[in-house]
Amino acid sequence: MTHRYPTFANDILALFAEREAQLADIGIIQPADPFLDMAGEDLRRRIFLTESETGETLCLRPEFTIPVCRDHIAARAKTPQRYAYLGEVFRQRRQGGAEFFQAGIEDLGSDNRPQADARSLADAHALLERLLPGRAPAVTMGDQALFEAVLSALGLPSGWQKRLARAFGAPGLLKATLDELTNPPNGGSLPAELAELVASGDHDALVAHIADQMEGAGLSPSAGRTPQEIAERLIEKAALERVRLSDDALAALRKFLALKVPLSEAIARLEAFAGEAGLVLDEALAGFSARQKEIEAAGLGSASITYDASFGRPLDYYTGFIFEITVEGESQPLVGGGRYDRLLTLLGAPFPIPGIGFSAWLDRIETLRERAS
Repeated sequence: MTHRYPTFANDILALFAEREAQLADIGIIQPADPFLDMAGEDLRRRIFLTESETGETLCLRPEFTIPVCRDHIAARAKTPQRYAYLGEVFRQRRQGGAEFFQAGIEDLGSDNRPQADARSLADAHALLERLLPGRAPAVTMGDQALFEAVLSALGLPSGWQKRLARAFGAPGLLKATLDELTNPPNGGSLPAELAELVASGDHDALVAHIADQMEGAGLSPSAGRTPQEIAERLIEKAALERVRLSDDALAALRKFLALKVPLSEAIARLEAFAGEAGLVLDEALAGFSARQKEIEAAGLGSASITYDASFGRPLDYYTGFIFEITVEGESQPLVGGGRYDRLLTLLGAPFPIPGIGFSAWLDRIETLRERAS
């Protein structure tokens, strides 16, 4: 895509106005740390980094969600607020150039999460219908919160729950993590003396040993992780390696991840799964059901939406409902979005602010429009 303003920009801006979303003005240069900490490994590898005159690490804007949330916090704006954006983002890509346009809406502060989820999906759906008339949108959705509820109900230690939750949405990483949980490594890669200290659980002796090793290697504790942090990580890793996932639990988790059904059938299938596996998922399923009803109330037929229990998106800040939309006959996603209820607190908000949003890849949409003309 050439770096020109999309010819259909006015159509997008008209939809934003109809949906009562305020157009945000987001700077191209952004502090890099929030993206490096929270955006996910896939995006982190593609960020264009630079440095200010004072040594601050900066980057070219790789996406809009994080800067929209930061600006909302800085302005101390009241909630709920709906922000729209239309502009360029900058990422290292194998093809299609490193600079392309995105548009989307971020919905902050709505306490009615099922309704806000449905509205975000309806906004994204309407955008595609307007820009690609006659091409039926095809929606795939997942649920990070439901996946985490299954992990919790299976009784996995919190460390494994966190690792699997981080792998959600990355099929290769999730498979590798499950394989490791089923057949953990024996930890033989550690030097013998260090392995003995880790196995003993003697935290103070382990910290002292690591500090001595760092000093001998000329490493300053202030240059990276401290001896205490390294010791805690090694002990935690050793504890996780001692955990084995039972055959029944592994079978239940794999059965859950294999669920892929029309949204209209999802609740019945999920309730049947929970009953067969003996898992209590009442709260998570109640939220799922409430969202489905709101989606139907928004005029989106749940039979045309696919629920895929293994579907996620490679951004670390998602916490619940996740979706992507393409159009029939195409495999590449044109819109992606999801819920991120912890993000604003991590960015410095003084109190929790729920959020959900979506972003559309306008270069992909433009290609389809040109192909149809």
